Amino acid sequence: MRIGIDARLVHYHRAGIGQYILRLTDALANLDRENEYYLFQSRKDRTRLVQTPNFHRRVLWTPSHHRFERWAMSAEILPHPLDVLHSPDFIPPQKTRAHNVITVHDLAFLLYPRFLTSDAARYYGQVDPASRRAAHIIAVSQSTKRDITRLLGVPEHKVTVIYEAANPSAHRMDKTVAQEYVREKYGIDRDFILFVSTIEPRKNLPTLLAAYSKLRDQYKCDAPLIIAGSKGWLTEDVDQAVLKYKLTNLVCFLGSVPSQELDYLYNAARVFALPSFYEGFGLPPLEAMASGTPVVVSNVSSLPEVVGDAGLLVDPNDVEGWTVALHRVLTDPVLRNELSAKGLKRAAKFSWERAARETLDVYKKVASKKPIS
Repeated sequence: MRIGIDARLVHYHRAGIGQYILRLTDALANLDRENEYYLFQSRKDRTRLVQTPNFHRRVLWTPSHHRFERWAMSAEILPHPLDVLHSPDFIPPQKTRAHNVITVHDLAFLLYPRFLTSDAARYYGQVDPASRRAAHIIAVSQSTKRDITRLLGVPEHKVTVIYEAANPSAHRMDKTVAQEYVREKYGIDRDFILFVSTIEPRKNLPTLLAAYSKLRDQYKCDAPLIIAGSKGWLTEDVDQAVLKYKLTNLVCFLGSVPSQELDYLYNAARVFALPSFYEGFGLPPLEAMASGTPVVVSNVSSLPEVVGDAGLLVDPNDVEGWTVALHRVLTDPVLRNELSAKGLKRAAKFSWERAARETLDVYKKVASKKPIS
């Protein structure tokens, strides 16, 4: 079987879907030495993503998220005699001789269109025709599958849920070692609250900033709030919240952080917080749990599905609820230890080896036109 995987996004954005591509292809390479894989990379990407002999690097000139990419990709990929073409960013070529498999990570752009720029809305609006053309769809959570079937009218049998997993480097380490690294690298010498994500409206950072302000005012909390993640789009509300609550010198924005440094941040944090309005899966809380750090997350979309009973779940609009939940974790060592133990156990249930095995099973059944149950 000849399997193509669109890996262009790795060059443009190594977070989110870029990480999904890297982890999945690495796991497939460890699992499958029989089938032939063709990784379609950006012409600007000089790296060879996978070194095993049955993985072949191919270059595409078509850039990711270009308005004509479906047609341009069609011309570039058509000469390759593929059995299956996997589009991890859900937009397949307009025409291809291969069976198309797409991954839909979330449908936030349909549920919360106000959180998008006009260009993003135009691009992601292609999900409807893409879902109809695809031979099969991979959803990264049951929550996302429900959204796909409800919002796009896709039959349930055409969607398979395959969970992602934490970065393999995310693991529990000696807390003193992690704290010392963070102190030397970032000058953070106290217990802190950690938020990890690209900064964009659906991550709901203003609610966390409001809760943090209350923590300081009502509970005299002196733990700093550390924000790890690059600025995405429509971030004016975040800037305004920082000024409104007078947090300019109390919140530390680190920007984009390499994954190995994130491992130290996860381990050194007293608590991880993610107040998102919507998540297709939610890798950061899973990686925090894999590091033994207690998590507080929103009680919506896929987050309860991923976190289970291993974290505290709070309504994303409830500022007071977030204030109380964070204060509990910061001040109650018994609760912290309980959440830490549960989180480690919960995170161990997700693995990229399992994700690769289930994805390969989809490839095989799509190529053979067998029904997928």
